[in-house]
Amino acid sequence: GQILSVNPESNKAIVEGINIVSRHTKPSAATPQGGIIKKEAPIQVSNLMFVHNGTATRVGRKIEDGKNVRYAKKSGEVIK
Repeated sequence: GQILSVNPESNKAIVEGINIVSRHTKPSAATPQGGIIKKEAPIQVSNLMFVHNGTATRVGRKIEDGKNVRYAKKSGEVIK
């Protein structure tokens, strides 16, 4: 899913459609209906993985033409 937000202090991220929790809310001005609301909860950043060309892969660094570049370890392609 898409990463919605990252909190570097707690090393957590919120990902769209992942780790959905139910919150029971009372009726208020913001939510006049109240009831059970589903929302995403944070997960550890270490549980995220980079997706390159549809496959999950680790990211490495190498020096190419005097510049430090990132590359996908599974395919070996440079990440732009």
